[in-house]
This record gives sequence, C-alpha cells and structure tokens, in this order.
Amino acid sequence: MSNTDPRVLDAIVKAYDVRGTVPDQLNPDVAHALGVAFSGFCRADRILVGRDMRPSGTELVEAFSRGVLEQGIDVVDLGLASTDLVYFAAGSLDAPAAMFTASHNPAQYNGVKFCLAGARAVGVDSGLDEIKLIASEVLCGRGPAAAATAGTTSTRNLLAAFADHVVSFIDPASLRPLKVVADTANGMGGLVVPAVFERLPQITLEVMFGELDGTFPNHPADPLQPANQRDLQARVVAGGFDIGLAFDGDADRVFVVDETGRGLSGSTTTALLAAGVLRTNPGATILHNLICSRAVPEVIREHGGTPVRTKVGHSFIKQRMAETGAMFGGEHSAHYYFQRNYRADSGLIASMLVLDEVSRAGLDLSVVRKPFERYSSSGEINTEVADTGEVIERVARHFAAYEQDRLDGLTVDCGSWWFNLRPSNTEPLLRLNLEAPTRDECDLQVHELLAMITSG
Repeated sequence: MSNTDPRVLDAIVKAYDVRGTVPDQLNPDVAHALGVAFSGFCRADRILVGRDMRPSGTELVEAFSRGVLEQGIDVVDLGLASTDLVYFAAGSLDAPAAMFTASHNPAQYNGVKFCLAGARAVGVDSGLDEIKLIASEVLCGRGPAAAATAGTTSTRNLLAAFADHVVSFIDPASLRPLKVVADTANGMGGLVVPAVFERLPQITLEVMFGELDGTFPNHPADPLQPANQRDLQARVVAGGFDIGLAFDGDADRVFVVDETGRGLSGSTTTALLAAGVLRTNPGATILHNLICSRAVPEVIREHGGTPVRTKVGHSFIKQRMAETGAMFGGEHSAHYYFQRNYRADSGLIASMLVLDEVSRAGLDLSVVRKPFERYSSSGEINTEVADTGEVIERVARHFAAYEQDRLDGLTVDCGSWWFNLRPSNTEPLLRLNLEAPTRDECDLQVHELLAMITSG
C-alpha cells in the first residue's frame, strides 16, 4: 500500500490529461499507480513512454514503467520527445503511449498525456476516469495483482522518422528561401525543431533558447501569454527574419510572428491553414473550436469547405475529426490537428504549412495574413468568481433575447458581436472570449460584460 492519499488524483486528473505539482501531488507512487492503471485500461502488449525535459521526468517515467512492467506489458522507452513525436509514435507503431509533460506549466509541475494505439485521445469521457479509478485502487493497496512474467524494456529513437513525417506534409523543393527564427523556450522544440529544419535547405533557421532546461531560465514556455513572445518578436525585427515561431514546452503548439514582429492569433493561423488544406482537398470538412474568430468558418465556406464547430480541448476535437472525417482542425489556443497525422495536433506540421503558404504567395506574411483578419477580439479574459454556474445563468438571462447555445459554457450571438463564457475545468474561473467588428466596440462590450460577471 502506498503512503500517498488517493484523493490526490481528484486534484491532478483533468479533463484530458494528468497534471500537478511535484512531489506533493505527482510523485513516483502516483506515477507507478498510473502505470498499472493505464496497462489495465488499454490491455496492449506494449506501451510507449516519452518525456519532456523537466528534471522530475526521469524518476516519474521509471516509476510509471515499473507499473507497466509488473502487469506483464512491455515498455518502449522513446526517451526525450515532444508530445507530437509521441503521437506520431502511437500512430506509426499502432501502440498506446504516455507522454510525461506539463506542457506550458511552470517548472514545479509535471503530468501525463495518454493516447491509445493510432494516437486516439484519452480524455475524461474516453478512459481517463477509468484510469483514475484503477490508480486509486493501486494507491489503496487493492490494485490488480502482478503478472506471472514481467514485461521487458526496449528503447526506440524515432526523431528522424518523425522529422521525415513532418516534412512530408509539404514539397520542400517548392519553398522559397526564408529566414526563420524559432523560440523554443528551453522546451522540447530545442530537440525536434532543428531535426525538421535541417531537411529544408532553402530555410535559414536560428533557434532561441534551444537548450533543453525544464527550469525555464529565460521565460515561461507559454506563448499564449503575449509577454512570452516579446523576445521572439524583438529578434524577428532586429534580425530581419521572415517568420518567427514560438513553441510551448512540449512543442505541440506554435504561435506565428510575421516579419514586422506582430503575432498571428491561433484563429488567423487556423484560417490561413484551412485555406491551404482546401486548395489540395476541395470540399473538405474543417473543425474549429467555438472560441475561434468568426473569420474561420467564413474562410472555410469561401474556399468551398464545410466548417464544424467544436468544444475546446484536444480529446473532443480528435473525436469529432473521427466522426466527421475532417481533414484539419484548429483551436484559438494554437493547437492544429491533421487527419494524416493520426488526427493529432502538431506545431511543427502547422509551421511547415505556414512556410508553404508564404512561399506560394510570394509575399510577406504581414500581407498574406490580412484576408484572414476581419474582426477585433478580446483574447481570453479570466475572472475568479464564487459560483461559475450562477454567473453563467445570470448572464444568460440578461441576454435571453439573443441566440444562445451551450456546446461549451455559454455562447451568445448578439448580431454584430458575440461572446463565449465558459468555466475552467480546474479552478473557480470564468473564461470570457468576445469578438466584435471594431476594437472600440470590442472594448466596450468587454467592459460591460466584466461588470456584469463581477456584480454578483
């Protein structure tokens, strides 16, 4: 029996991954229990395991792997990897996988992203609850018995195969000479980005903060926060680069910066990539999450595609991709999903397609982006409230005269402007996203909505 209270699982098992602070929430006991539990859930003959550069990863992977091996299942150790490399491994090797990462979270965090064979997502509605239940039993000393014969461990280096796969999404010979700078924020991009770009002889690459260092000595590996893009934006301008790329800690997300140092939103990049996907796949279905700009479904329709609106979160999007046969999906948070990538997200594949679009256009990215930017948005604004449900219902009543839906939180269409208000999965926060035709109207409506949210 473990000394760790199984109730810790309530704090760290999120909607579509496991994430917590080390060692008070996530420690070797918990990792071992998760290894036993994932083995029982996926019932495979082998499980792939990768990790990011966080110092705690080595010990956690060892404990998780021990749990897997005890159940008679083999472990394939992928070593240091980006999350999209692990998804590629799960797809190409047709085996379930566990990636130890806390993505963009600070250094004291770690976590696990699980997927099944074929890179199929595991979320709270698709197995994570069952994994949590088994892990709780293990921590209480009531877990499944060990197998008569333990599994074996092997290692596999898939970096070259992954880089070839990423580059296969474009014709490298068609790229025009471009100068690219990538800020990998001491995350796993420092491993995978150079491996991909060395296959693109026309592209000159500079990497900022490329050393793998899970203490993040330069800035947090969270490019969703504008402050964490400032170093990259300054370098793009100072160095005369055509494109800047900002990767998060596990390198599955990318934010793009144009040659003037201005960042593209995840919505703009989604619309840009959707247009490219529809050029080569006429009539395709494209997914976009519900906080993406209205410009995204407009662009998809204008290019002959079928837009499908989804909830926020990778497990939901991957499931909808499978249901609809979508070729591509994008989130405002800069996750980009590709059918030919086992429906998984990849910042590097998205980067290749951005280079391809800029090369095809023969124009600067600051010009290429313009047709896809039609409205002003608030960005995501978080407000702490005592009762998220009560506030959402109060706002819904106030806007009762307008079209509403509850796909994910509350979305209200007010004609020229719209907003989404949804609760955090893990904190007493409400997340507001609002879009309007002009900056002034956007700011005005945000001001009035925030007053309403906080007036309770």
